[in-house]
Amino acid sequence: MKVYKTEEIRNIALIGNAGSGKTTLAEAMLFEGGVINRRGEVTAKNTVSDYNQIEQDYGNSVFSTLLYTEYNGKKINILDTPGMDDLCGSVVQALSVTALSLITINAATGVEAGTEAAGRQADHASTPLVYVFNQLDHENTNFDSALDQCKKAFGNKVTVVQYPVDPGPSFSSIVDVLKMKMYKYPANGGKPEILDIPASEKDKADELHNELVEMAAENEEALMELYFDKGTLSEDEMRQGIKIGMLERGLFPVFCTCAKKNMGVGRLMEFITNISPAPSEKKMTAITEGKEVKMEASDIPSIFVFKTAVESHVGEITYFKVMSGTIKEGIDLVNSSTGNKERFSAVFVSAGKNREKVDQLVAGDLGCTVKLKDTKYNQTLTTKEAGTKFAEITFPSSRHTVAMKAKNDSDDEKIGEVLNKIKYEDPTYIIEYSQELKQLLVHGQGEYHLNILKWYFDHIYKIEVDYLAPKIPYRETITKYAQADYRHKKQSGGSGQFGEVHMIIEPYEEGSEPKKMFKLGEKDQKMPVRSVEEHELPWGGKLIFCNCIVGGSIDARFLPAIMKGIMEKMVEGPLTGSYARDIRVYVYYGKMHPVDSNEISFKLAGRHAFSEAFKNASAKILEPILDLDVWTPSDRMGDVMSDLQGRRAMIMGMGSEKGLEKITAKVPQKEMNKYTTSLSSITGGRGVFSISVAGYEKVPADVQDELLKAYEAEQNEE
Repeated sequence: MKVYKTEEIRNIALIGNAGSGKTTLAEAMLFEGGVINRRGEVTAKNTVSDYNQIEQDYGNSVFSTLLYTEYNGKKINILDTPGMDDLCGSVVQALSVTALSLITINAATGVEAGTEAAGRQADHASTPLVYVFNQLDHENTNFDSALDQCKKAFGNKVTVVQYPVDPGPSFSSIVDVLKMKMYKYPANGGKPEILDIPASEKDKADELHNELVEMAAENEEALMELYFDKGTLSEDEMRQGIKIGMLERGLFPVFCTCAKKNMGVGRLMEFITNISPAPSEKKMTAITEGKEVKMEASDIPSIFVFKTAVESHVGEITYFKVMSGTIKEGIDLVNSSTGNKERFSAVFVSAGKNREKVDQLVAGDLGCTVKLKDTKYNQTLTTKEAGTKFAEITFPSSRHTVAMKAKNDSDDEKIGEVLNKIKYEDPTYIIEYSQELKQLLVHGQGEYHLNILKWYFDHIYKIEVDYLAPKIPYRETITKYAQADYRHKKQSGGSGQFGEVHMIIEPYEEGSEPKKMFKLGEKDQKMPVRSVEEHELPWGGKLIFCNCIVGGSIDARFLPAIMKGIMEKMVEGPLTGSYARDIRVYVYYGKMHPVDSNEISFKLAGRHAFSEAFKNASAKILEPILDLDVWTPSDRMGDVMSDLQGRRAMIMGMGSEKGLEKITAKVPQKEMNKYTTSLSSITGGRGVFSISVAGYEKVPADVQDELLKAYEAEQNEE
């Protein structure tokens, strides 16, 4: 294979709704470039892109797949991405290493939930866009309606470069208002005739041509002056203006294809090679450490790993972008994160599972290698002297959580090994073992995302697992002060155990000062606070320990033991066994024995006294509250609000943002189980949300009663 220079490389991502034809378009592009000699079909399970078993079982893309094709003296690297929003991690990976995105739109269905999600990801990545209206031969195709939806969703920057003459089952012709020619294709696709625009289309084509000229001219002052002088622009001048507009995201061209019949694909590829940005024309990924580099073949070699995959019979495959210099077989580079040296035993270009060994890849190119020892996604390899480290890809926060448990306890260790592999292939899986909840938690993007994970356990690793609702990390606290005392006494021959502790506990509020007096029955009890210890609790909140001992009734050396006993009960509150928080303890009196008193005695006395006081202090359960932002189409606003009210949500505000209605609310974490599925169902997949932890609040009385009964039943079972 020819060694392509940086300026001869184009890196593109195919994004859009599932079923809009991304994989079929990729297939046609590889065919046009001569990389394959026969186009596969998704339904026949023989496409270059969707080659994994799970993709063939599901009938759609699950991973991003690196492909390449050659056209017009240029190399086009293609990352074909999944269309389900649950699989957005692959889209984020692809956008991080490409300079152009093609958003495919099914011309029969228009802008769908996945189209909007892809647009949001492209906005976030500041990626230039081309909208590709596909499946123009479908009997329900309505190009004008789909275009109108596109402009409403993404703005008037969406600019027609092509439109179909005869959309529907007889589709065969496209008018190109940049070239001002009509492309007419044979009935089953193939090489088009390039014709003059017929008289019946001339007025429409002229109008759209003038709109395109104006949009191109707006992007550069010199072009605007030319436009004012001549009243038009040449094709080359228009290309210049379109390119600037695309780079500044001020212009999003519209192209037309029927990828299944290979209509319009060659012209789209011609546009990509002529106008879309080369890798060096996109802003370089930020460098967080080490030497600055330039995307030039002559600079020091450096790569950024954007994806790691594992395939049977191959092992681990490392996909990378050459950020600077030239990468050749046998080169040694150093991992900037670990300091370990890695040798490239081979360098490949990739067309799905077909990988071709090449002599070298230059700055800007995408490729892969195998048998690296210790390098994963989001890591940089470069020379030891340079120490360059590129900014990591930031993946979306998880939106759906389940607890995972093996049906057979003997498989617990195997589950951990499998999850450790899979989280490197898909970084949007977050794996956590909660010591507090005693559950293995898997966080993902949605129910579909986690069903894919289960498919791997069922079909690849043959391990039976169950998904359970995750427990809620409740907290316990008190709402009034209470006193208790406890004497621990044990005598069994020889030295015994003796310790007596008197204490008062009260709710702690941030910034409050210890009290100096409490009323116990009819008697006032002074609290001469001698010292205060403030303990930040690992699970949130505080424990304040006040030493109010006078006259040496308890020796100072036993106070740490009392504190230890109290902390044991803070770890396991008496109501539901949850962590306790925000309590101030006053230890004001006690008794010792000259022989039998020791640390264990005072630890037990402190523990029991605290437990008794806690039960008498109107203990309350606290539940985690989330800050929730929901974006929904206006026609589903009422249904979304109604659903939130059923989840005990408190609506904090409403507004509009990017054509969607935004609801801001606070909602208990307990009520958010499977919210991704519910919101998708209510909004037809168009609703999105984000959550963050707001804090803890007391649960309502009926919820507390329910939790207490459940905990009691659980204890009885044990």
